[in-house]
Amino acid sequence: MKKYKVIEIQEKDLEEIVRKSPDCIEQGLDYVDHQKRTERGPLDVLFVDSGRALVVAELKAVEDDSMLIQGIDYYDYITRNVEGYARAYKTKNFAIDPIQKTRLFLIAPSFSVFLLNRCKWIDIPISLFTFQCIAFEDNPKEIIPIFKEVTIPSRPQPIEIYTLEQRLNYITDKDTRTLLDKLLNEIKEWDKENILIEPLKYDISIKVSGRVFAYIGPRRKHFIVSTFDTDGEWKGFQINSDVDLEDVRPLLRSNYEKYRK
Repeated sequence: MKKYKVIEIQEKDLEEIVRKSPDCIEQGLDYVDHQKRTERGPLDVLFVDSGRALVVAELKAVEDDSMLIQGIDYYDYITRNVEGYARAYKTKNFAIDPIQKTRLFLIAPSFSVFLLNRCKWIDIPISLFTFQCIAFEDNPKEIIPIFKEVTIPSRPQPIEIYTLEQRLNYITDKDTRTLLDKLLNEIKEWDKENILIEPLKYDISIKVSGRVFAYIGPRRKHFIVSTFDTDGEWKGFQINSDVDLEDVRPLLRSNYEKYRK
């Protein structure tokens, strides 16, 4: 294995990285613009996702709880003016759909417990990504960014009616949708009487005997499986293909066996 070292970067460097490599953050993500003037000041970066929704990204090179409020301020401004942005960028071949709900991305090297807990009460589509930049010793000038989505803690759900079809339709990639359908059917076959697959507002919970042993978060071109790992820690796993499920399936099965007792 090649030796590498972790590289510390400034916020302006992070901005350049995400502009050049948006697909490393989320598949199908396209860079639109940066440092756009708002009432709050210039926002960091604008993207459009594979579902044609506008994405506001707030970046920090260090852990900073204030980025949540900053991001919401920018999100508020962009959401109020989304139709204007859709028209403005139409000439640049960005098919922004103003009907789609704007999303908010927070990108930083880490997030505090306080920020994570606050995020669970925010009723907007928000995603958190940590990043790390590395350079291999044989090519120290090439900086490689690594992004990882962080699972936001779930909050108590109000009594509302959601459907599994609504959650699954959020996925725009047909192969990913098929993969998730196959996984859910496989899990249901383990115990048709006691396993409950239940749609929530943004996720899908999987219970056995009334106890949750996993959550699935649909994304545009992948989905997140959150469950306990072999060390008993709650962890989110990004699934892009059946290969990604090879390590997750045994965890799901093990947690199912544990919780059904």
